[in-house]
Amino acid sequence: MATVTASLRLQPLSSLSSSSSSPPPSSRPLYLKFQTSHRENLRYLSSLGVIPHNPRLAPPVDNLPAILSAVNFLKSKGISDEDFPRLVFLCPQLFSPTFSISETDPVFDFLTGELGASAAETRGLIVNCPSILLSDVEYCLRPTLVYLKELGVKNLNRASKTNAHVLNTRVEKLRAKMRFLRSIGLGYEEAARVCGRIPAIFGYSVEDNLRPKFEFLVYDMEREVEELKKFPQYFGFSLGKRIKPRHWHLKKKGVRVSLSRMLMWGDHKFYSKWKP
Repeated sequence: MATVTASLRLQPLSSLSSSSSSPPPSSRPLYLKFQTSHRENLRYLSSLGVIPHNPRLAPPVDNLPAILSAVNFLKSKGISDEDFPRLVFLCPQLFSPTFSISETDPVFDFLTGELGASAAETRGLIVNCPSILLSDVEYCLRPTLVYLKELGVKNLNRASKTNAHVLNTRVEKLRAKMRFLRSIGLGYEEAARVCGRIPAIFGYSVEDNLRPKFEFLVYDMEREVEELKKFPQYFGFSLGKRIKPRHWHLKKKGVRVSLSRMLMWGDHKFYSKWKP
């Protein structure tokens, strides 16, 4: 407890020895060594963004061993210095003195083993969704991976934000998206293909995102579900910023094109083709 005894002048270790030899010139009192070590630890953790730069906001000295242990553990797993600010901001529990960082070992084993992610991909998945490290492999990650594979979702090991968050989603929430797709007229295999082509759909709210887009497609745009089957990417575009403005623009022009042509083109190409 270096900082606790920092005000006490302890004798050098050499003075406690039974040897009569003189201590080397570089010997210093222990409290200085401990005090410097504590200061260096604070400087190191603050340089990583793990703790505040202001010393007055530093965590209690008793918490430092757990924080340092977490940092060293994560670095041994491939986490880079520049990743720590994001991890601290999105998942501070990882650096809590009440949390044992070794509890994340099963998640690392799952990502590299069952998922087949490389070290770089594992790092990317964790940085994109740090809370995945707090997930239970048996009750969340493994059942989700099995379900996604059944639907034909591929390349889940790639370090994308979508993959990270989808893997960290419980199966029941994934099934809710499948139920919605079935309810609007898609068969099981058709719905599965949609999910396989755009897994980001699992992150969309049914009531706030998917249903309003479907209702606009059918009732305002007067299009068939068959068009949606051909171009499920429709669900990935913003209703207010892309779908509605372009639909109403084309309607004024008396033009009707495929969903892909209406939505995939950039603004310059789209509005150059059909000038306002």
